[in-house]
Parts: sequence; C-alpha cells; structure tokens
Amino acid sequence: MPCLLLLTFSATTCIYGPVAVDVITAKDGRHKAKQFLDAIKDNISCEKYGEHIFNHLSIVVAAIRYAENGGPGREYGILHPKCPKSYRGQAGWCAATVSKNFKRYLDSNPPLPISIKDYIKFLGSRYAPVGADNDPSNLNQNWVRNVTFYYNKFSADVASLR
Repeated sequence: MPCLLLLTFSATTCIYGPVAVDVITAKDGRHKAKQFLDAIKDNISCEKYGEHIFNHLSIVVAAIRYAENGGPGREYGILHPKCPKSYRGQAGWCAATVSKNFKRYLDSNPPLPISIKDYIKFLGSRYAPVGADNDPSNLNQNWVRNVTFYYNKFSADVASLR
C-alpha cells in the first residue's frame, strides 16, 4: 500500500505522494526512505515551487538514485570530496543539486510549458558531464537517457508539468 506523507514547510503544507517514497523504499528500505524525505524537505522548496513541481523534482532525485545505483556512501553518484559518504549526505547533495539547477534552468528562460525532459538534459550537463575527468569509462554519456527512463517509469501516474 502506498504511503502518503504530509510535510510542513512553514506556512505551506505539501502532500508528498507515494511515487518517490515508494520507489526509494523498494530500493533502499524504510530507514533510507526517511533519510531521502529529510533530504528532499531540506533541499527542495515546496513553498518556492509549489506542490506539483516539488513532487516532480522529488521523482527526479529518486530517478537519479536508480540510474546511479551506487554502493554505500555513493548511492547517488556524488563524487565531490566535501560530500559526506553517507546515504543522507548523498541524498541531500543530490536534492540540493536538483533544486539549484532547476532554478538555473528556469533562469535560462526555457520554452513554456516547462519540459521535465529538457530539464533532465540541462541537469545532466552539470551532474554528469560527458567527457569529465572522473569518468574514464565514459558512462556519463548514458546519464540523461537512464535518468529519463526512470523518471518516466516512476512518474507514469503523475500529471505533467503545467
């Protein structure tokens, strides 16, 4: 049965639906799903973006977890030396990167309506740039396709961005 969680952000209440929570629970268990939620709450502003976009960005973070599929301390594929090598640290760094780059994407004046697939391409050029020195096997070339695949799989029941 899906879980429906209420997260309160100052004066705004977001209903955090089952999609991202369920897929993270299925992959990493309930304890890690709580850390995922904490990372989302601390790094993606429901108040700023609204509940609809908040949920889509949460699904992007979950899709990154599946696409990266890293082991302990590298679950979300964050290699930066300042990123804590813990599940919560990885999830938080990922969520912050997703949120900051969504703002950058919006600041770039993308065509309307906003396309989450275009945003994932935009994010990929920063999160996993092709040709990066830390990618000797050139796996980053698959990042956008893989994250988009999981995003589509997880968001099949979620309304499109408006």
